[in-house]
Amino acid sequence: MKQIFSAGILLLALSFFSVNNVNAQGSTTANKKPVLKTYLIERDIPGAGKLTPADLKGISQKSCAVIKEIGPAIVWLQSYVTGNKVFCVYQAENEALLQEHAKKGGFPVTAITEINSTISPATAE
Repeated sequence: MKQIFSAGILLLALSFFSVNNVNAQGSTTANKKPVLKTYLIERDIPGAGKLTPADLKGISQKSCAVIKEIGPAIVWLQSYVTGNKVFCVYQAENEALLQEHAKKGGFPVTAITEINSTISPATAE
């Protein structure tokens, strides 16, 4: 019984170390979540507004797969599809991760802008 308990503690410690020690960029994240900044990504995609629901689903699935591969240092919040552009809101540790996501996913990037703050009608109150 004592050996089973010790083995369980060892497995728990190893899983914690492997998940929390070092991220893909090599920065230490032990006991901390990565610090994420918010970004707006502009993508020029001619005919984006005419993409079918099936097309959008496929693009979303590809994006999610790449994000899962990269890890917790990048989060996709949402995207806005217009006539010939897609505007995406992401959180990431840095711009390089967004470029990596775009390259691995085959997504164009026209511009990446860090969002400093947000306002809404609630801001006026």
